[in-house]
Amino acid sequence: MNETAKSVNGTARPVAPPKPTGRPADGDGGKKPSAAVRLVALARERYRFVMSTDGRPYAVAVDGPNIALPLRGRSGLRQRLARLYADTFDGDVASQSALADAMAVLEGIAESEDPVPVHLRVGHDDAGTLVVDLGTADGRAVTVSAGGWHVVERSPVLFRRSGAMAPMPAPALLGDGLSMLHSLLNMDESAFRQLVAWLVAAWMPTIPHPVLTFKGEQGTGKSKTAQMVVNLVDPSPAAKRSQPRDVKAWSTQAFSSWALCLDNVSTLPQWLSDTLCKAVTGDGIVDRALYTDDDVVVLSFRRVLAMTTIDAGALAGDLAERLLMLELRLIDPERRRTEEELDTAFEAVRPAVLGSLFDLLATVLAVLPNVKLETLPRMADFARVLAAVDQVMDWNTLDDYLATSANVAGDALEGDPFGSAVVALVEQSGTWTGTAAQLLEQVQPPGGIRPPSWPKDATRAGGKVRRLAPLLRTAGVTVDDTQRSRDRHRHKLLILTRSDLPEGPAYASDQGSLWPNATPPGHGHRPPDLH
Repeated sequence: MNETAKSVNGTARPVAPPKPTGRPADGDGGKKPSAAVRLVALARERYRFVMSTDGRPYAVAVDGPNIALPLRGRSGLRQRLARLYADTFDGDVASQSALADAMAVLEGIAESEDPVPVHLRVGHDDAGTLVVDLGTADGRAVTVSAGGWHVVERSPVLFRRSGAMAPMPAPALLGDGLSMLHSLLNMDESAFRQLVAWLVAAWMPTIPHPVLTFKGEQGTGKSKTAQMVVNLVDPSPAAKRSQPRDVKAWSTQAFSSWALCLDNVSTLPQWLSDTLCKAVTGDGIVDRALYTDDDVVVLSFRRVLAMTTIDAGALAGDLAERLLMLELRLIDPERRRTEEELDTAFEAVRPAVLGSLFDLLATVLAVLPNVKLETLPRMADFARVLAAVDQVMDWNTLDDYLATSANVAGDALEGDPFGSAVVALVEQSGTWTGTAAQLLEQVQPPGGIRPPSWPKDATRAGGKVRRLAPLLRTAGVTVDDTQRSRDRHRHKLLILTRSDLPEGPAYASDQGSLWPNATPPGHGHRPPDLH
C-alpha cells in the first residue's frame, strides 16, 4: 500500500514508494557502507579466493569455469569487479582507492587458505589423470588417462590463463591424424616419429622435456614447422619468440606460456643457455614485483621449449645434452606452399591430429609404468616415454634419439674451441693432471688467437671444463675434479683421462703429464704435490 501525506489544504495525497537503487538500505539511520565494503561483498558473493603454491592470490568464479583470475591486471578480478559495481549500483563508479582497499582485503582472504596448485595449459589431478586446458571461454578441458581421453565441460583442476594463450580446437577422431601431420612437414620417417614422441611427452607436466631443435639450411621451413608444433601443444598468437635480452624478459615469456619457441638461434649467451637448461628440468626465480605488487615474487616453472637453428655447434655444451635435434630437408620448389596455404591446411587437420596424439598418449600412459630401461641416459624420463612409444607403435625412436644426441654432442664440442683444444691435449697426453691455470696455459686456440668464448682466467677455465664434462665424455675424455695437491696450498686439480686407456698407476708417467707422479683416481694413491 502506498503511504499518504497531508497536502497544504489538509487533504490526503498518495506518496509513491522510493525508486529501487540497488544500494543496501541504511540501518537505523546509519551511514551507508563504503564503496570498498560493497566491492568486497560483491566479490565474496560471486568468487572464492585461493593462494597458488607460488604465492599468488587468485579468484575463482563460484558458478563458472575452473579458471583462476589474478586479482590485478588487465584480465584480472579488479577490472571485472569495477564493472560489476557499476552495473549493480546504477552506474556509480568505484574509485581507485576503493578498488585498492577491496583488493587488499581479498588478498588477505586468499592468504587465509592453504596454497593450491594452479596450472598453465597442462596439469594433473591426484589420481594422475592428465588435464589439458582448451583455453576456451567456457572452460572445457581434455582429460587423458590409461583408459582413454575425454572432452569435459569443466576442468577437474584449476588453470590460469595468460594473454599469450589462444584457444585449442577440440580433438576429434577423424582418421589418421599422424599421417595428416606428416604430410605438412618435410622430414624423414625417423625424425617425424621422434617428433610424435616429443609431442606426446609435451603434455606430461611432471617430467623434463628436451629442447626440440629444428636444424636445417635456409629454405627448409624451420620456423613454420616450429610454429605448427608449438601450436599443437600450447596455441599462442606468438608461438615464435625472439631471444630474451635478460632473465626478467625470459621470465615474462616463460610465465605466460607452457610451450614456446626461440626462432633463428645463432648464438646463445651463457646466461641464457644456463636458464634454458634449468627450464628443462625445473627452474625457480625469486625477484621483486614482476607480476604483482608483492615485495617478493617467486617464479617456478618447467617448460616445453623449441628452437630453430642452422648450426648446432653454436649451442653451448651443457644445453646440447638436453636437445632433441631434428633435421629438416630442403623443400622441392614444386612442393613449396605459401604460408596461407599451410595455415589453412593445418587448421583443417588440427582436430584430427590432436585426436590421434591424445589416443597415443592414453596408450603410452597405460604401458609406461611397466617400461624399464637397462641403462638410464640423460633425460631418462623422456627416454622411458620414447621406449613406451616404441612398444606401442613398433618404432625405434629411442635408439634414433640416442644416436642423434651423440652426434649433437660431437657437433657442440667441435663448435667450442676450448673444448676441442682440451680433447686434442688429452688425445696427445693420454692422461693430463694439473690446475685450471696450468690447463689454460697449455691449451692453445687454433691460430693462436683466442675467440670471445675462450676462458679469460683460471676460474673460468675450471668452470668451463666442468660444464663441458658431459660432452667431453662423449668424445672419450673423462673429467675428475675431486682431487687436490698435497702441498700446503691444496690446489684443486683437474684430471683428464682418455676413457679408452687401460687402468693402472703407471700409465700417466709414460705420457708426459705435467705431474710425473699423477695417478688416475680410484687406485688408492695420493694426488701430487705442487712443486
